[in-house]
Amino acid sequence: MTPVTPELVTERLRLRGWRESDKVPYAALNADPEVMKHFPSLLSQQQSDEMVDRMAADWGVRGFGLWAVERIDNGAFIGFVGLSAPTWQTDFMPCVEVGWRLARAHWGSGFAPEAAAASLAFGFGNVALPNDEIVSFTTSGNHNSQRVMQKVGMRVDPSREFDHPLTPGWAEQRHVLYCIDRVRWQARVAR
Repeated sequence: MTPVTPELVTERLRLRGWRESDKVPYAALNADPEVMKHFPSLLSQQQSDEMVDRMAADWGVRGFGLWAVERIDNGAFIGFVGLSAPTWQTDFMPCVEVGWRLARAHWGSGFAPEAAAASLAFGFGNVALPNDEIVSFTTSGNHNSQRVMQKVGMRVDPSREFDHPLTPGWAEQRHVLYCIDRVRWQARVAR
């Protein structure tokens, strides 16, 4: 869908540009109540397709973005992982965020931390980062995502907890923020 997306390959995964054929499986994971448990709502096929188009377009605008992720062993599309620059406002903006969303069938295999670690390496090597750090955030109750953040060396910053401005009144509006700066990331990869 966009020729400007660089491809990353990890031990088990290919992080690549988006394809039209990704839209059906991506919509299926966005319609899964368990995958979307910590989001305000499920996404319709149209909303999901529009999100794919935005994610693909971001690469041309920013030079970084969210990759489509597929397994190397069988070529299965499993979701997205990568970097984004939220445009809404809160105290820690501007920022670059590492994030992910994987189909439930691919949970528990270490794919999210594997791809997130590759995304961090890309970010610290290729992106002009505000405050020389990458953040990640999720609802206070999303312990699975928080474990991924911890596995890639991010630390929670309690002083930057926030109510997500796009979800006023939602029961899970409160979010925690994890971060890793360049010095901590370099020390971690040097081990």
